[in-house]
Amino acid sequence: MHLIMIMTALTVSWILRCSWTDPQSNWNNRWRRSLFLFLFPPLLIFMTAIALLFMGPQGKMGGAYTGWFSYDLAFCGLGYFAFLCIKLALQGWQSVESARHSPLVNLDGRPVRLLNTPALFAGQIGFWQPELVVSQGLLQTLSPAHVESVLAHEQGHHYYRDTFWFFWLGWVRSCTAWLPNTNALWQELLVLRELRADSYAVSQVDPLLLAESLVLVVSQTFVLAESEICCAALGTSVGDRLEQRIDALLTPPEPTPTMKWPSWHGFLLAFIPLLTVLFHT
Repeated sequence: MHLIMIMTALTVSWILRCSWTDPQSNWNNRWRRSLFLFLFPPLLIFMTAIALLFMGPQGKMGGAYTGWFSYDLAFCGLGYFAFLCIKLALQGWQSVESARHSPLVNLDGRPVRLLNTPALFAGQIGFWQPELVVSQGLLQTLSPAHVESVLAHEQGHHYYRDTFWFFWLGWVRSCTAWLPNTNALWQELLVLRELRADSYAVSQVDPLLLAESLVLVVSQTFVLAESEICCAALGTSVGDRLEQRIDALLTPPEPTPTMKWPSWHGFLLAFIPLLTVLFHT
């Protein structure tokens, strides 16, 4: 019976992930649908594994005896997920410590970590309270107006706590890399994150300046080690994702997307496996 629970959770997760298609709707609908399809499958798998641990290897369920195999499978799965979380946390900590070795300077009234490199880089690095990191090359290459647009974009990442939330989303991505469309959904969430930060920035600066800065930084971008972990940088989009950002900046401005979380009612279905504990004897 426990193996049936595992296979059911995996099958439902696989089908949901396969149902994703590249959406063309507005930002909020894209955000809600992509986030639900990204989070629900792993949550269902987590809850199934936790339910199996609570029930243990002894006893009966639905008239059938349980055994050690499903219990060990759930325990190993949760242990692997915990290992990935610790691994990402250590990599994130190393990224933060690397940034903190750079001198702290004052840039237009903002405390900034200054990287000694001619490459172009600007990003928030950290967890809940990230630090703004920019390179000397960016300050020397871009005009003051372009630098201001870059700083406004990064302030958007800080305002929405993108480094903190995307650390956990990155952990979910690592845990479910074997599910279909994991990377596609991850890229969709990344571009929506950048569109939101762009929208925040254009409320303060000229969108054309930000678009020009984006093109310049992406063409000469500098990638930090483990830069995807605890880092929200300006030049993280390439290809059609970059085109989406440029198009959004050059079209008439829209209200800043709220990026609301999907309805919690849908996520309640992922907790159904916990109810099966009541039927274990």
